[in-house]
Amino acid sequence: MKTLGIETSCDETAIGVVEDGTRLITSIVSSQVELHAEYGGVVPELASRKHVEAMIPVLDEALSAAACGLTGLDAIAVTYGPGLSGALLVGLNFAKALAFSLGLPLVPVNHLEGHIYAAWLKRDPADPQDEGPRFPSLVLIVSGGHSDIVLMADHGRYRRLGQTVDDAAGEAFDKVARLLGLGFPGGPAIDRLTAKHGRAKTLRLPRARLDGEYDFSFSGLKAKVQRIVRGEEGHSPQAAELAAAFQESVVDSLVTKALEAAANHGAREIILAGGVAANSELRRVLAERSPVP
Repeated sequence: MKTLGIETSCDETAIGVVEDGTRLITSIVSSQVELHAEYGGVVPELASRKHVEAMIPVLDEALSAAACGLTGLDAIAVTYGPGLSGALLVGLNFAKALAFSLGLPLVPVNHLEGHIYAAWLKRDPADPQDEGPRFPSLVLIVSGGHSDIVLMADHGRYRRLGQTVDDAAGEAFDKVARLLGLGFPGGPAIDRLTAKHGRAKTLRLPRARLDGEYDFSFSGLKAKVQRIVRGEEGHSPQAAELAAAFQESVVDSLVTKALEAAANHGAREIILAGGVAANSELRRVLAERSPVP
């Protein structure tokens, strides 16, 4: 069974083909990074228009890469939210029209649930290391719009244990990168800079302590960086040192609370999901400190 997946929740037009629910045949992504970099962040109206332009070319490329025509598809899946409303509508309407014209079932997919299930996609069906889900799973979803700790007891059974009470981690990365003049998107820019600089040598930034056991807060950390950049804290570290200290604070908060939640709820695996999951320091620290896969 081949399913065509369509994703337009933010600033990337993505279309992929998955076989039998787990094997990823192809995934084609059209990025809008250069378009939005000029504005220092995603402009929703521009994102929607770009999705309209990219949809057909991305579909053609995905079908070609999968060696599969429209008649070889069995279902159409599409992100319905959360995300930018205009961007989502482009993908939804395209998917509805495609499904109707082909007489195929339309499968709505929650954006965050898609992040989770991406962890179980296979490129090589013969890979012996790919065992599939091991429930209960502890999921750390970290993106530009979300910072959530979710306990997944089984397929479709979720319990949110914690969330950000203000800025999401990815949002904080973008805002701090802007303060440091590193450009957009901020997460990759900070990751690249700190990879060269290494760990912070002299500066340590605070970790938020909240009443909610597994909740996060990053607005205070962002404000602290802003005061340092403005010279209000009595010292002016280099951008690389400040970026490293900021990243270490965010990563420590995320990993510490995720591991506490995993231990307290008997999780058999920890899944790192969302755009910020690409951060090399977050992946390294979580892998080093986690007692479970």
